[in-house]
Amino acid sequence: MEITDVRVRKLTNTGKMRALVSVTLDDAFVVHDIKVIEGEKGLFIAMPSRKASDGVFRDIAHPINTETRNNMQRLILERYMQSLDEPDDVEHEEVIHEEHIGTLVL
Repeated sequence: MEITDVRVRKLTNTGKMRALVSVTLDDAFVVHDIKVIEGEKGLFIAMPSRKASDGVFRDIAHPINTETRNNMQRLILERYMQSLDEPDDVEHEEVIHEEHIGTLVL
């Protein structure tokens, strides 16, 4: 499975959340609302989640294994860092036609 598109929407005045990201897989499936968060040990991603009836947040979509999660996080954070050079009102969009952004190992 390959990440073929990453779109970063930088956020301001949102506490520790720095951006919302949409990732397209194999030019066929998109996952919206991946959060880039500034934690005590640096940046990390949080997958889209929903609050359950018991008050606990549960991921709606997420990588199944650690290797895939680490690869996805690395690619997303690379694109986020590149977006910091863009003006705040411009969505950083990376669309690759000849080369893919990255391959996720499943």
